[in-house]
Amino acid sequence: MEKLEELRLVVSSSPHAQSEETIEKIMFYVILALMPAAGVGIYFFGFNAIRVILLSVVTAIISEALMQKAMGRRVAVKDGSAVLTGLLLAMNLPSNAPWWLVVIGSAFAIVIGKQVFGGLGFNIFNPALVARVFLIISWPVQMTTWPRPLPLFSKALVDAVTGATPLGLLKAELLLKDNIGEVANISMIDLIIGNVGGSLGEVSAIALLLGGIFLIYRNYISWHIPASFIGTVIIISGLFWIIDPTRYAGPLFHTMSGGLMLGAFFMATDYVTSPITSRGMLIFGFGCGLITILIRLFGTYPEGVSFAILLMNMVTPLIDKYIKPTLFGEVKEGA
Repeated sequence: MEKLEELRLVVSSSPHAQSEETIEKIMFYVILALMPAAGVGIYFFGFNAIRVILLSVVTAIISEALMQKAMGRRVAVKDGSAVLTGLLLAMNLPSNAPWWLVVIGSAFAIVIGKQVFGGLGFNIFNPALVARVFLIISWPVQMTTWPRPLPLFSKALVDAVTGATPLGLLKAELLLKDNIGEVANISMIDLIIGNVGGSLGEVSAIALLLGGIFLIYRNYISWHIPASFIGTVIIISGLFWIIDPTRYAGPLFHTMSGGLMLGAFFMATDYVTSPITSRGMLIFGFGCGLITILIRLFGTYPEGVSFAILLMNMVTPLIDKYIKPTLFGEVKEGA
C-alpha cells in the first residue's frame, strides 16, 4: 500500500510545458523595442511628446489598479501590461493632444478596452486601438491636428505650427486635383527617419522596423503577421501604382507612411487578439493589409490601420476555429 502511495500520479490540466518567460519579461522587451520609435518622436516633437507619454502611461497604471480593486481582482499593475497599453496609445496620438484627451483615452483603453472583458488575456480587441478609434470619432479635430516635426530644443517659438501628415496630404491632393500632386515630391528619407507629421510614435519607419526585428529575433512575436500585413499593402498598392502612378502613390510611400509599421509589428501581433496558428496569422495579416490599403485608396479617411486591426480582431475567433493544426495521431475521414 505504501508503494502505491509513492507511485501515485498527480493529474492537472494542460499545458504542462514550463518556460522561463513571464508576462513581466515579455512586456519589458516589447516596451524596450518601442523605445527607439518613442525616442525619435521625442526628438522631433519635443517635450510635448514626453508629456503625452507620461500622462498616458500614468493614467493607464492608475486606471488598471482602481478597476482591479473595484472588481475584487488581484492588483497586478506590476506585470507591465498597463504600461505597454499606455505607451502604445501615446504613440498613436499627436504630440500636441490636450491633456484631458490623453487622460480620457488612456482610461478608456484600460476600463472599456481591457478590464470590462475580464482583464489581461480576455479582451477581444487591442485596448490601445479601441481608445484611439474612440478618440478619433469623439474628438476628430484634436486627433487630426498634427504639429510639424522640429528637432528638440528648437520648438520654443513654433509649437503652434501644424501641418498635414503624408497620408492626409495625399487624400487632400486627390480630392482637389485628382492626382497625387505634391506627394510625389515627399522625401523618402524623411519618411524613413520620421521627419514628417503624424502621431508621435508612428513617424519613424526605420525605428519601428528595428524594434520589430528585435522582437522577432527574441521570439516574442512571429514574422507571419507583419510579413503578410506589410506584404499585402506593398503588393496591392504596387499594382494600383503601376496602373496609374499619377493617381496612386507607390508601395514605398504606403509602407513608410502612417501607422503601418507600428500596427504590423506592435498592435496586430498582440497575443490575445490575434490567431494562434501560423496559417491563421498569415490570413489575419492579409486581412489587415487588405482593409488598410482599401481604406487608404478609396475611403474618406486617410489612414486605415487602426480600423483594419480592430475588424480583424473580430474575425480572430473564426480563424482559430477553422484553421486548426492536425492533432497528433488524428486520422482524417476517408483516409
